[in-house]
Amino acid sequence: MISIVSSRRMLTCLGLSTAALLLSLGAAAAQEAPKPVVDPASSQDEIRQFCTNIADPARDQRYLLQKQELEKLQSDVDQRIATMDKRKAEYEDWLKRRDDFLKSADLGLVDIYKNMKPDAAAASLNDVRTTVAAAIIMKLSARQSSLILAEMDAKKAAVITNIIASASDPNTSKSKDPS
Repeated sequence: MISIVSSRRMLTCLGLSTAALLLSLGAAAAQEAPKPVVDPASSQDEIRQFCTNIADPARDQRYLLQKQELEKLQSDVDQRIATMDKRKAEYEDWLKRRDDFLKSADLGLVDIYKNMKPDAAAASLNDVRTTVAAAIIMKLSARQSSLILAEMDAKKAAVITNIIASASDPNTSKSKDPS
């Protein structure tokens, strides 16, 4: 520190404003501690060490996020496969019921009804199960079928017509039972 006597001498020599400036600079310099000199190489080493320390956890987190995304996609694929399997089972069931329905008329009954008069055939088919009647009528020619349906009870003819329409509709599923 500058002594008070020497400060007075400077005040007179330099002038009041200049001396005040010098005193404030001296006091500020005395209060500041010298900053340690930072070596740039050690700073780079610290950065490298930090990055090395967090690399494995960051990689693990990335893998975890990717695994979660893959599991979500797998779940979506599994759900779609289940939906397709369900639809396939419905279609196979519908196809089996349709084939069974058509086979029920193949037992020679078609030939019998082909040779009958329409009014007699209609009276006979009124008393047969609706699905069997529909299968038989479906196997007959369009001309014979129309004549028989015209002679049948109107309600039963309408049911048989709906069954025949459902049997030929590829969008019919097991939820819509023709009987």
